[in-house]
Amino acid sequence: MKLVYNINDRPKFGQVLVFALQQMLAILAATIAVPSIVGTGMSPSAALFRAGVGPLAYLLFTRFKSPVFLGSSFAFLGSMFAAFGGAATVAGGYAGLIIGAVCAGLVYVVIAVVVKFCGVKWINKLMPAVVIGPTVAIIGLSLAGNAIGDLSTGNVSHDVLNEAGEVVGSAQNASVYLCILCGLVTLAVTMICSVYGKKFLKMIPFIVGIAAGYAVAAVFTVIGNVADIEALQIINFALFKNMQWVPDFAFVQAFKGFADIDFNYVLTVVVAYAPVAFVVFAEHIADHKNLSSIIEKDLLEDPGLHNTLLGDGVGSIAGAFFGGCPNTTYGESVGCVAISGNASVVTILATAIMALVAAFVAPFTTLLATIPSCVMGGVCIALYGFIAVSGLKMIQNVDLGDNRNLFVVSVILIAGVGGMAVSFGKVTITEVACALILGILTNVMLKNKSEN
Repeated sequence: MKLVYNINDRPKFGQVLVFALQQMLAILAATIAVPSIVGTGMSPSAALFRAGVGPLAYLLFTRFKSPVFLGSSFAFLGSMFAAFGGAATVAGGYAGLIIGAVCAGLVYVVIAVVVKFCGVKWINKLMPAVVIGPTVAIIGLSLAGNAIGDLSTGNVSHDVLNEAGEVVGSAQNASVYLCILCGLVTLAVTMICSVYGKKFLKMIPFIVGIAAGYAVAAVFTVIGNVADIEALQIINFALFKNMQWVPDFAFVQAFKGFADIDFNYVLTVVVAYAPVAFVVFAEHIADHKNLSSIIEKDLLEDPGLHNTLLGDGVGSIAGAFFGGCPNTTYGESVGCVAISGNASVVTILATAIMALVAAFVAPFTTLLATIPSCVMGGVCIALYGFIAVSGLKMIQNVDLGDNRNLFVVSVILIAGVGGMAVSFGKVTITEVACALILGILTNVMLKNKSEN
């Protein structure tokens, strides 16, 4: 899609606020999912606040030249579990989260220094279009299962009891088919707005789509609540009864726990976090290559990979004190730029500020939390699909009649789609990283063979 607003363009103030809300909605599900998955009292509102801190640092280091939002990285989930699991107390676990995030951030900084002195030409040679294109496609395809899983999920649940009356789990109230219907309504409205919408409406398809899907789900839920029909209960309006007005920041708990940790625990945390940071580095490059192809400007050259890494690293360190999780560049944000045609950095800045403020506005944060997974699943089908397609577009000029190129693309796609992931203790090399590594090795091996 042709950009309507380029990097340095400044939409009108009212439009910026709407665009920022759209960006925040795009990254919302992944941002608040991390504290929900890790558990142990991590605050979703604090995660939203830290989601605003990271991009501010990133924008400063990239001199406001790169329009991408940063958020909580799923790659560090195993590391976060290790930090909590190895701690003697919950407070010590929070201290471990901050130590680990600082460690991961420092890895980014060290890599940034190396890139600063060695340049990025070696990266372009190691990761040409034939390698990076299918890798970007894998980023989108690897998330496909999440989107489809969310499509059939509401956010109202009830306890499941065994024969003795003991709680053994939970199950959602809503009918799977109604959830899918709400998700498909969201997707349909998003597509119609993007394709047939006029001017401003064409640039905010996600907001309109989410509003439509939410409205349908709300109608079902109200009827379900009044008639006491569980199958119709999709949205959990009960969340408004216990709104969190002040975020529970990670550093508040961590300061109580630093006295509970020792050298062995710190070493465990470092080992759990540092290798994962190198894995996320590969995804960092892929996301920036993807964004570069969308805005038709090489971000690895300007503002430079070293600056994007510094922004990511320092943002991870700063944000960890509030939410506890290291950053990553969000493919959802890149997809939002591609679909809306809005690459204005002002929008990213406004999104970061909006996230900081929204963390303290309980009714707004709670409203966002009530958006059912099925509605976000409908949006994510489009977002993740665009990531995959943008990666495939990178190889449209690659000669796939050459078996060398064909093998490289084939290896990456099959390894990634097949979900190849390798674990070494508490460190997991994700399917994206595995696919990229295999692609690089295949490209180097066949290139050397053809030159001999």
